[in-house]
Amino acid sequence: MFIALLVLASCSGGNDNSHTTATTVVPPPPRQVLRAEFRPVPAPHLIRPDFVFPGKTYDRKQPVLLFDMPNDKTFREGDPVVIEFTLLNAELKGDGGEYRVRYMIDDDDMQWIDRWEQVWLWGWLPGKHTIRVELIGPDGWPFRNGDFNVETREITIEK
Repeated sequence: MFIALLVLASCSGGNDNSHTTATTVVPPPPRQVLRAEFRPVPAPHLIRPDFVFPGKTYDRKQPVLLFDMPNDKTFREGDPVVIEFTLLNAELKGDGGEYRVRYMIDDDDMQWIDRWEQVWLWGWLPGKHTIRVELIGPDGWPFRNGDFNVETREITIEK
């Protein structure tokens, strides 16, 4: 997509029909294209089933997705952003279960994770970005469990 700027300016002269037209093409801003690399989780996080998350409500017997990234984290341009999560009481499709994890960057297209793996994302443009991670149930909808399973984080990429 490009934007054309049309400028009309009048010329001095005795003719009322004289005019000048200038056309300028303004290129679109650079588009972020992320490259995803899937890597095995070095050592899955083990959380006791009786662990309490202060201030959060959930059913301990239902699936719980924990997005392992603090909010407002800052990364340097050129460094990867790693999506890493912990999953309790559920298995992903690629691991023999019925659940999936989907993630969206800046409300762009959905991407899917079907194995318990880290996703390394490269190619970020500087600025603020949003990462949303959701646990998707067997019915294809986000599986809500109290305050869990749909997590959003804001990050900043600095030059």
